[in-house]
Amino acid sequence: MGNLSKETFICLDCETTGLDPKTDRIIEVAVAKFTLSETLETFQSLIDPECQISETSMAIHHISQNMVEGQPKIQEVLPQIMKLLDKYTIIGHGIQFDLNFLAESAKRNQFPVSFASTTTIDTLRLARLYGESPTNSLEKLREHFNIEPEGAHRAMNDVIVNISVFKYLAQSFKTIEQLLERLKKPILLKTMPLGKYKGRPFGELPLEYLQWVSHADFDQDLIFSVRTEIQKRKKGNRFLEAANPFSQL
Repeated sequence: MGNLSKETFICLDCETTGLDPKTDRIIEVAVAKFTLSETLETFQSLIDPECQISETSMAIHHISQNMVEGQPKIQEVLPQIMKLLDKYTIIGHGIQFDLNFLAESAKRNQFPVSFASTTTIDTLRLARLYGESPTNSLEKLREHFNIEPEGAHRAMNDVIVNISVFKYLAQSFKTIEQLLERLKKPILLKTMPLGKYKGRPFGELPLEYLQWVSHADFDQDLIFSVRTEIQKRKKGNRFLEAANPFSQL
């Protein structure tokens, strides 16, 4: 059994020009190899995306066009990044987003890479499981656990905060197997995490909206939570019908 305190992990964060890995590009990447007691190795670099950075994404990470000019292109740093990621469990907040961007960048540059067999731990899902923070953004979790701020929303700052948050969230697990086993199962959310009803308990949402979400392309925790609420209402209606002698008339 892999005792968590003896495991080596990788924490990864990418800043990008937007949200679509097929059309947007990476503009900064940060990687840290660490154990629960120390950081072993780090890598960070701004990346020249060879395209314009949108105002929207610039407002988030404050990386401007002139900051990335003359920086390495992604194909120049991919070998170093992939060497670091090799064989370790990768953690990150919404980690699939970062891996999708890396995979697309690699594909565009004919660089052979696959994350299909990579073990990942999404700290967003771990935070949902923990369930004590009012919202599960990295910044709110940092505040919740009284972790020192690291400055601007930049890749390495986020990695440092993410590692600290992971250490708190992993405390209830002794082994990596135990942690991974629990994350295989969907997690029941308390409130809607996104969209027009963000922050509202599922019990308050209209049934048509819940039914729409249950058939849309959302993550397993949200789908599970919405379908659980729909089932609860069906059972509630059956109970009311059974209790009402006139329901069949």
